[in-house]
Amino acid sequence: MIQFDGLPPNCLQGAVELNLARFLLNVVVTTLQEESMISKLENLVGFNQRALGLRATRQELLSGNIANADTPGFKARDFDFSKAMQNVQSPQRVQHSSLATTAPGHIGMADFRSITSVPKQYRVPQQPSIDGNTVDMDTERMQFMDNAMRYDAGLTFISGQFRTLLSAIKEGN
Repeated sequence: MIQFDGLPPNCLQGAVELNLARFLLNVVVTTLQEESMISKLENLVGFNQRALGLRATRQELLSGNIANADTPGFKARDFDFSKAMQNVQSPQRVQHSSLATTAPGHIGMADFRSITSVPKQYRVPQQPSIDGNTVDMDTERMQFMDNAMRYDAGLTFISGQFRTLLSAIKEGN
């Protein structure tokens, strides 16, 4: 048996176990701090991220309505933004059985809430057309511009949040 500085082997083993325990404790504390930081970042920008995703989805719907303004029988679609935002933020879980996680670090689909899972509604036309198309160009343009301005405002707000974070990180170094 090897002895270091006259210490018996069982003393050395106890010191190694203590150092290993300290190392593992540091790993756990560091991991918890990183997870806490990630959850704080999620709380800071998560709402705006979801709102921008919904705005982008709505923009696609509205542009599709405008593109099909002359298509006979086309029904203009839209969705209620506030209800969609509640849907995306709700703690309900969506069941997906087709995907499985293969490692502990993978994100499970049980926590996934799809932005595109919002219920779409058909717009009631103010002036029905003979060919069955329900697209009213004035309404669509107004909704499109309103949504575009709100999207730009959201981008401005979230970029301001990131500038603030970057400034805090630079001042901390």
